[in-house]
Amino acid sequence: MSRAVEKRRREFAAVRWCARTALADLGVGPVPILPGERGAPVWPEGLVGSMTHCDGYRAAAVARVRDGVLAIGVDAEPHAPLPDGVLEVTALPAERLRIADMGRLEPEVNWDRLLFSMKECVYKAWFPLTRRWLGFEQADITIEYEGTFSARLLTTDPAVPADGFTGRWLVEEGLIVTALAVTTAQS
Repeated sequence: MSRAVEKRRREFAAVRWCARTALADLGVGPVPILPGERGAPVWPEGLVGSMTHCDGYRAAAVARVRDGVLAIGVDAEPHAPLPDGVLEVTALPAERLRIADMGRLEPEVNWDRLLFSMKECVYKAWFPLTRRWLGFEQADITIEYEGTFSARLLTTDPAVPADGFTGRWLVEEGLIVTALAVTTAQS
């Protein structure tokens, strides 16, 4: 157990180092990035961001609200199939059909894990805007082969400027990475 706790502590520190580096790129001095409600990072006033980590990968993205960015979602996952039973509780029936079709055309991609990562990415953008939970069943994801995806939100909130989000995805070097930005242009 102590080894797992130490590993988690190192991941926590490493992903926050990524965030401080990204903040420095915006000219923001060193600041603590503490976990807030539901573990979401608390960003300095006027900034938004997202962090992610998985085995062997850590990343953070930040932006200024004054530049028209309202929220960011970033997620990374190992490029491996989901454990048994996870897809059934995280994907809508239509999503499962779509990724089954995609899997027949490009079987080298773990479409189930990619879909899961997209759902996580959407949640990471949704929660800072609304301070509300977004269940897996409340976003319908459509994946495009060329590296984009769209998420149709099946719930609404006045803080969200659109009825869906669009993002990008990449599968490379054993990793899945998904990202999206919610902007004022989506209003």
